[in-house]
Amino acid sequence: MPTPDRLAQPTLPPEPSQADLGAQQYWLSCMPCHGDRGQGLTDEFRQTYPPEDRNCWESGCHGERPYDSGFTLPEHIPALIGPQATLGKFTTADGLHAYIKAAMPFWKPGSLTEEESWLVTAFLLRENGVRFSGKLDESNAEQVQLLAGNFPPTPTSEAGVQTEPQQTTPDYSKRLLALAAAVAVIVVAVISLGRRSAE
Repeated sequence: MPTPDRLAQPTLPPEPSQADLGAQQYWLSCMPCHGDRGQGLTDEFRQTYPPEDRNCWESGCHGERPYDSGFTLPEHIPALIGPQATLGKFTTADGLHAYIKAAMPFWKPGSLTEEESWLVTAFLLRENGVRFSGKLDESNAEQVQLLAGNFPPTPTSEAGVQTEPQQTTPDYSKRLLALAAAVAVIVVAVISLGRRSAE
């Protein structure tokens, strides 16, 4: 059996959900930095790239002196899916969406449309086992709660069928820190956008 191409565009089911469409948007805008499984820009993931593109931080790529019209890549790009996901700093899906819309993708912040941002948000929530009903948008995203530290991988049965994630008791000090971090991120993003608009 051939090894699957981890960099290939995900295929859509006959009747794709918002999160299914979000998987394609993630592939296009997020995967190169955040990984094919949302694991972040790990050494293991970079090995899936062609040999000449594996050292992302070298000069002339995304290092200290990037190529013309390029950008310098941060040394650490976080995981977005699984136990190490950084999404716990957001308290609601609305906050996560606002951050994605304002600050992502890193190489061109604010370039995603409103719809594209919702697609990525829906995909990330599904992959982290966060349940919501219907289409995720401004009418319901504030009610979709994201608890800091509550991003276990979605459990599967022996047959590979997804089961409901187990709820954990929230640690309120972590939630308070997560809220403060989310507010700080949004404030920085708004100030940054304001400065760009003024230029």
